[in-house]
Amino acid sequence: MIGRPALAQIGALALSASAPSVLVLAVLTGRGSLGLGPALIAGIATLAATGLIGVRLVTALTRVRDAVDNLAASEPADAVAPAVPPRLVWPASELLHAIFRLNRMRSARVRIAEAGRAAAEAVIAAVPDPLILVDAKRRIIYANAQGVPFVGNVGGAGDLASALRNPAVLAAADAVLRDGAGRVVDFSVTVPIERQLRARLAHIINPSPSGAVLVLTLHDITQLKRAEQMRADFIANASHELRTPLTTLTGFIETLRGPAREDAKARERFLAIMQGQAARMTRLVEDLLSLSRIELNEHLMPEGRVALGPLLRHLADTLELRAGERGMRISISLPPALPEVLGDPDELAQLFQNLLDNAVKYGRKGSEITVCAEIGVRPSHGSDRANGPYVSVAVRDRGEGIAREHLPRLTERFYRVDTARSREMGGTGLGLAIVKHIVNRHRAFLEIDSAPGTGSVFTVFLRQDPDL
Repeated sequence: MIGRPALAQIGALALSASAPSVLVLAVLTGRGSLGLGPALIAGIATLAATGLIGVRLVTALTRVRDAVDNLAASEPADAVAPAVPPRLVWPASELLHAIFRLNRMRSARVRIAEAGRAAAEAVIAAVPDPLILVDAKRRIIYANAQGVPFVGNVGGAGDLASALRNPAVLAAADAVLRDGAGRVVDFSVTVPIERQLRARLAHIINPSPSGAVLVLTLHDITQLKRAEQMRADFIANASHELRTPLTTLTGFIETLRGPAREDAKARERFLAIMQGQAARMTRLVEDLLSLSRIELNEHLMPEGRVALGPLLRHLADTLELRAGERGMRISISLPPALPEVLGDPDELAQLFQNLLDNAVKYGRKGSEITVCAEIGVRPSHGSDRANGPYVSVAVRDRGEGIAREHLPRLTERFYRVDTARSREMGGTGLGLAIVKHIVNRHRAFLEIDSAPGTGSVFTVFLRQDPDL
């Protein structure tokens, strides 16, 4: 169907195309070379022929226009070339085919570009470290899945300062945007747990279509820093704690090689003391190594689940003989349906073994040690993470108790309320420090309640829900 605008175009085209022929006919008629009747017939035939050609041409161009409109309105891969009528004007049909050949080339290039972009996005998503892209105004325009916890979901192109509030990182970003030279910055974050990070900032030479001109990657170097610190602490603590037993061993060895060389009674007594000191050094080294392993992975929360009932009963059975030597007994009171908790079974076993071991050491002879568990309780002190379902396990002894001023320092390494008694009982000063770091790794809580003359209660709050 041809509308009025098209008819007007056809009429104008026909008149303009036939005007030279009509003019020639008029001149011939004026000179008498051609009669009026034949001239009129020839003029009408010329107008009709040019009109017919105009109709076909306008129809063909209209179809070309409609095809181009369809191309513009559809995805490149969805565009389909229309069937060309056999009587379509030759130039128009060739033009239509050329347009669709161009579209096919465009579609192929778009597919290649999209495949390349998808591959690049897949590579970025697979990067194990947080990766953040920043534009020239220091606005965050992209963060991979690992970077979202640091900067949040990128939606409003917020400033880098609103996500990473470390002055050294922001100063490095400004310097890279200013001079293009890369920077490396070490810094720490404290939420949800303290970690050491290394930020690497690099300039993007050819800005991306999104406007990114700076790439920021974060590398967790907590283990590296902790390993360095633990090495220094190990040397300092070990040299301090091992000096006394080593001095004792050296003195007794000299005595046995000198004045007591032929004294069998003294030799037996000295060898027993030396054996005890060697055993103490062995326990100290084992506790230091255990503490180092726990600290090394403290920022990684265990993902397993542990049934507390069987674990606590097994530990009570293991320590029953030692408790019996002091006339003590271990009583366990657990709910009938005690749920599993998040944790590492070996570390939780070490945690409760240390607490029970302390109860046996420092409880009164002939007293009772009680282990009680409750469901759904939460720590008494305020915490954003203390609102969900917890399982509490309390280990109570009936010992001499501990004065309030000592309670905040009980979990420090080598801190002892009574140094002489602790060493006499075979303690290394690391038991509660190990308990504290296991609690930290499990994102759990430890509460200590004690008073002189009433005994002590150590309560551990373990999580049931991984999202707390």
